[in-house]
Amino acid sequence: MPELPEVETTRRGVAPHARGRRIARLAVHEPRLRWPIAPTLPRALSGARIERVGRRAKYLLLHLDRGTLLLHLGMSGSLRVVSVDAPRRLHDHFDLVLDSGTALRFHDPRRFGSLLYTREDPARHPLLRHLAPEPLGAAFTPDYLWRLTRGRRVTIKQLLMNSHCVVGVGNIYASEALFRARIRPQRRAASLTQAESVQLVRAIRTVLTQAIRAGGTTLRDFLRSDGEPGYFRQRLYVYERAGRACRRCGSRIRQLTQGQRSTYYCPACQQ
Repeated sequence: MPELPEVETTRRGVAPHARGRRIARLAVHEPRLRWPIAPTLPRALSGARIERVGRRAKYLLLHLDRGTLLLHLGMSGSLRVVSVDAPRRLHDHFDLVLDSGTALRFHDPRRFGSLLYTREDPARHPLLRHLAPEPLGAAFTPDYLWRLTRGRRVTIKQLLMNSHCVVGVGNIYASEALFRARIRPQRRAASLTQAESVQLVRAIRTVLTQAIRAGGTTLRDFLRSDGEPGYFRQRLYVYERAGRACRRCGSRIRQLTQGQRSTYYCPACQQ
């Protein structure tokens, strides 16, 4: 599933091609995504100017001169910059055709992605208004994390994956950040000390920043906006490395299930 680094990588790849361009048309090939694409949307977008491309959590935000498009990649989606006459592939569901002769093409085999439109402030949209701070933003501090964990019986990894606590730290990066902070993922959140909060915030910021620089992590479906895979997988310490030697101490990486998701950790390095 594309996580924050993959979405941010897509944003950075798309922005130079989209910013300042007008939408010539929205060509919808398959409207049945997570929420059906509104039949009135092509007409509403025709001629609109894209002022900037932003991101909130795992949502791409195309800020227009009249409203905002909210695009989610779902579990298997990608948004690529292609020539308007590039042959379509199976599971290419819509083209946002620009006046430059290029198109932003959405590909999503599982159809869990979405394309929504609002004329209001996007921060007040029902999908965005209750989201927690960004992990790379100023509001996500060690003190915020430590206070958030007080009295929490949930495990620290599950807390990190809760978008009402912090957004965008999905399964891969939660496991990797906890390894870097030397914290076991099955510990209760309330057991986190203030010193560990400092280590964990630093680790989360580091792992996400490194993943963005590497273009994200390609595990199954994700491709960058230029069609190339992300390369952060080569730097993973624990994720999907069960039974293999820890790159730090040589112990065997272990796997367990938390909240129906696979978790990976080193029993020697993480306490």
